Amino acid sequence: MTRPARPPALPVALSLVLVAFLLLPTLALLVRGVNADFLPLLGGAVVQDALRVSLLTTGCTLLLTVVFVTPVAWLLARFDFPGKAVLDTLLDLPIVLPPVVAGVGLLFAFGRNGLLGPPLELAGITLAFSPAAVVLAQMFTSAPFYLRAAKSGFQAVDPEVEAAARTDGAGRWAVFRHVTWPLAATFLLEGLVLTWARALGEFGATILFAGSLQGTTRTVTLAIYAAMESDLAPALALSAVMVIVAFSLLLVVRVIAARRLA
Repeated sequence: MTRPARPPALPVALSLVLVAFLLLPTLALLVRGVNADFLPLLGGAVVQDALRVSLLTTGCTLLLTVVFVTPVAWLLARFDFPGKAVLDTLLDLPIVLPPVVAGVGLLFAFGRNGLLGPPLELAGITLAFSPAAVVLAQMFTSAPFYLRAAKSGFQAVDPEVEAAARTDGAGRWAVFRHVTWPLAATFLLEGLVLTWARALGEFGATILFAGSLQGTTRTVTLAIYAAMESDLAPALALSAVMVIVAFSLLLVVRVIAARRLA
C-alpha cells in the first residue's frame, strides 16, 4: 500500500500546536535554569542535600523493588490461581491512585496512629517522617511499573526453552538464573528505568508520609517546591536537572525497547 506523498494540512497544524505546547515549558525551564549560575547552584547545600537524599532513597527503592517484586511478577506470569485477576488489579492500583491518596494510606497504615503503628512503636521502629518513609512512598507509587514490565518479560520467555533446560538437569533456580532472567533482562531493565524515574519524581505521597526535612526527607521534587516559596534560583536549577534526567531516562527506555524489538 502506497503512502500519500504529502500529509494533510490539518493534522500537521494540530501536531505543530501540540509539539509547541509540550516543548515550550521544558525549553523555558532549560533557558531559565541552565545559566551562568547553574553549576555554582548545583554545589549549594540545598541542591546537594536534595540530590543526595533522592539518590540514596531511590537506590534503596530499586533494590527493594527487585527483591520483592520480581518473584511476584514471575508467579503472575507463570501460574494461574483463583483471584489472580483481582490480585493483578490491586497491584496495579497505585498507578492510577492519586499520590496524595497514597500518602494518606501510608500514613494510616504505618504512621504512629496507623494500623501497624503501635506494633512498630513497641519494636522501636518509627517510619513516618523518616528516610524510610521516603523509600516506602517511592516504592508504593513506582513498583507497579517494574511489576508490569517484569511480568511481560517473563511471559515473553518461551516455556519450552525453560523445559529444555530442566530436561538437561538444571534445577528451578538454575533455570531462572541462567535462562529466564537473561531472556527477560531487557524488559526488567526497562521496568527499572521507569521505576526509578517515577520514584525520583514522587511528590504527593512523600510530603504527606515523610515530610520535607532538608538533608533527611527532602527529595529533589520537595526541594523545588520549598525553594519556590523562598529562593527561585535553586528551584530553577533543580528543575533543569530533572528535565535533563527525564530526557535521558526516556532515551534509555527507547533504546532498550528498540533493541528488544530488533
